[in-house]
Amino acid sequence: MSRVGKAPITLPPGVEVTLDGSRVEVTGPRGTIDLEVPGEISVRRDGDTLIVERPDDERRNRSLHGLARSLVNNMVIGVSEGFTKELQIVGIGYRATAQGDDALELQLGYSHAIRVKAPEGVTFDVPEPTRIIVSGIDKQAVGQVAADIRSHRKPEPYKGKGIRYLGEYVARKAGKAAK
Repeated sequence: MSRVGKAPITLPPGVEVTLDGSRVEVTGPRGTIDLEVPGEISVRRDGDTLIVERPDDERRNRSLHGLARSLVNNMVIGVSEGFTKELQIVGIGYRATAQGDDALELQLGYSHAIRVKAPEGVTFDVPEPTRIIVSGIDKQAVGQVAADIRSHRKPEPYKGKGIRYLGEYVARKAGKAAK
């Protein structure tokens, strides 16, 4: 049995779940998100918990069991608490400015500013010019948007300049040795 898949999902107060065949819809204080459960995996409600089950021990069903449970659990956490990713900008003259809740303008040492528009359900917050907070209810979307922003100027190993996740360690290299 999958260790992840067999763990029940506890529903916090204020979160409603609608089960319709293989479709799961979760509604909470932060919004609504739905998912088509992959394969033959089923989700059932038992009081204030959700239980994810697989029909048999075939290889495909075993591999999808833990995945389906994690996806449904992330939906429950997303609509109740939400997800955030923090990015840090390092470098002289590198900065970010918010253009409302759904757009960013990045100055990253290029001859032009880079404008990033947030997809629906994702918001940006810029508490200081060198910090960006990406938040939303969909864990995958938040992580993907943060990765896309980071890809505009990845941290380089010689001076450490670029965009990195908060707390990310960048391995530094020694420069050229002088004669």
